[in-house]
Amino acid sequence: MRTLLLASTAVLALAANAAAENSSDADLNVETITIIGLKGDARDVAGSATLLSSEVLQVQDYTDINRVLRQVPGVNIQEEDGYGLRPNIGLRGTGIDRSANIVLMEDGILAAPAPYSAAAAYYSPYVGRMAGVEIVKGAAGVRYGPRTQGGSINFLSTPVPESWSGRLAITAGEEEARRIHAYAGGMTEVAQGVRLGGLAEAYTDSADGFKTIDFNEDRSTGFDLTDFGARLRAEFDGTGVTHAVELRYQTSDETSDETYMGLTDADFAADPYRRYAASANDQINVDQSRWVLRYDAAFDNGLAFTALGYRNEVARNWFKVEGVNAGAGRRSLGAVLSDPVTYSAEYAILTGQPGLVSIDGAVISRNNNRAYVAEGVQAELAGDAALLGANHRWRVGVRAHRDSEDRFQNEVFYRMDNSQLVQTGAQAPGEHDNRVSEAEALAIFVQDEISFGALTLVPGLRYERIEGTQTRWAATDQARTGATTVTGSTTDVFIPGLGVRYQLNDAVTLFGGVHRGFSPSSPSSSSDPEDAVNWEAGVRWTGGSAFVEAIGFFNDYSNLIGTCTASTGGGCTIGAQFDGGDVDVRGVELSGGFDLAALGGWSGVSVPLRGAYTWTDAEFQTAFASGYSPWGNVQAGDKLPYLPEHQWFASVGLEHGRFGSQLAVTWNGERRTRAGQGSIPAAEFLDSYAVADLAVWYDLSDALRARVQVRNLTDEVYAASRSPAGLRPGAPRAVLFGLSANF
Repeated sequence: MRTLLLASTAVLALAANAAAENSSDADLNVETITIIGLKGDARDVAGSATLLSSEVLQVQDYTDINRVLRQVPGVNIQEEDGYGLRPNIGLRGTGIDRSANIVLMEDGILAAPAPYSAAAAYYSPYVGRMAGVEIVKGAAGVRYGPRTQGGSINFLSTPVPESWSGRLAITAGEEEARRIHAYAGGMTEVAQGVRLGGLAEAYTDSADGFKTIDFNEDRSTGFDLTDFGARLRAEFDGTGVTHAVELRYQTSDETSDETYMGLTDADFAADPYRRYAASANDQINVDQSRWVLRYDAAFDNGLAFTALGYRNEVARNWFKVEGVNAGAGRRSLGAVLSDPVTYSAEYAILTGQPGLVSIDGAVISRNNNRAYVAEGVQAELAGDAALLGANHRWRVGVRAHRDSEDRFQNEVFYRMDNSQLVQTGAQAPGEHDNRVSEAEALAIFVQDEISFGALTLVPGLRYERIEGTQTRWAATDQARTGATTVTGSTTDVFIPGLGVRYQLNDAVTLFGGVHRGFSPSSPSSSSDPEDAVNWEAGVRWTGGSAFVEAIGFFNDYSNLIGTCTASTGGGCTIGAQFDGGDVDVRGVELSGGFDLAALGGWSGVSVPLRGAYTWTDAEFQTAFASGYSPWGNVQAGDKLPYLPEHQWFASVGLEHGRFGSQLAVTWNGERRTRAGQGSIPAAEFLDSYAVADLAVWYDLSDALRARVQVRNLTDEVYAASRSPAGLRPGAPRAVLFGLSANF
């Protein structure tokens, strides 16, 4: 509460200072909370930044954030369910599990359910309803926090249109896929200098899945989600200032028939889209709601001010198999599936062999009940100034935030009886895990873009104060009235950064930067925070619609943190953190694009070519023994897991008149699933793979478009992951048909 009061005072002070000055041409389109924004240009950032606009997103019309981000160099991804509903994303070698080591935002507001107290993002905004996505790496990311190691991903939602308009897009196809995205809204002038309006938006998506559960062929392995949003907006002109107030509400509901249980190597080779009988009841349910009240002011003198308050609630329960007991004690899924010979009795139970009747309680499932709340206020003030022979574009911001994760979990026990699950017992609610983690944070940043002609310096400084606690109750204390065990920590940290941009000529820009990479430890952890010094240097050439960009980066970790989660394979106390010590991550990011038709002088046709390549080398610098299963016993020089050395993306399009198409190809190099060096053991190996997606469309009129999409055109069969337990496949080929109308 203290941090909220401090931030509220700072917000009022910023507003008072902004209102004290006024003078000509207010522009309410200044987007102070985002770095690039829907109307911005990533090339203006003194560092590595990418904006995927609505036009880019609609080419392939992806709903899988993994597929969207593969066209951006420096992004590391571990697929899980084939649909991108629970993304595992890293940037420049950060950990990828549940995207917990980067900053996820929507419209500049933290989007993870509890980004400070429990960073693993089991909810992520759905990219299928977004108007854009911005990816920021390097020194520019110190504006956002608390995790500044790799960077941030900011989802840009559909704004209220300036005039009344809308869109309806319907898609259907294989796997019983059904998707609808519709919105309508706009602004109307109701009096001189007063405009009112709003937006209503609906997004639904579902599929029956591409896997088949043994002896339960009629059960879905897909998902069903709905997402609804509404905005009310008012704009009015004052003396020397234009004001806007917007109230937004967003709610979503998702049910996914998904499991943590993969396959043995032999079973994957025989049928990668099989699921074992023991996973028949596995399902995750996620309910999310968000309120945002936002105020913007654009002053005639160039000042721009934004203040907002937000509250985000997420409730989720992933009911899934956690272990198996054949009579010799409980075994983890990972142990059984990695060695089905030693654990043949347990394997037989998981696969539900016909005629087998196990002991009671052989299959152990868990209600992973968690409730999250995240709320806060934040504000930014930006302006221009001329001082000491330089032009300044300065900004200052503050955010007070608090969040919590409430775990109230129990286990349910089954007998495997002739290939079917029969419940034989259950713990009381909260008996497995009964705890609440909480955090309060105050963040303040200042940044100044200082231009001396062709040279621009962008120094920035972020301060974070984080107070975290974790409270545990006895397993039998369902009412939470008894004794508690409380642990906690307080972190004060300054995070500096400096970006540099030099305009060599009209076409060539040199840029670079250095900043402190930081990630706080969890409230109950005894580990040191994650800390690094991160460097980047690059060159960018632009000529009309053509561009080439090359960036080198080096992240020098003094301490890397690993967090034990069920999604990393378990084998340790869930939530425990481990110090990885010195780690060096270096790499190269290349991207470029041009129109082959324009280059060849062909008229009436466009042939856009795009490409991206990432080389990453990430090594531990010290030897240590770790209880964190993805690391194990580490030797100096060991490579980090799940980071391919090479990955690339390429696309080619053809557009002529009303016809358009694009073929996009992603190649991901081989990966190891456990830290090591040299040749990769077969049990820790994931082979390289290439996946092609095709989109073809035809404009029936200026407002109506028909399209065909083919996911995984060549039907490439590949192993996406060995986590959480066993091999998991990428999505197979699927054909989808769509119709969209703009009005």
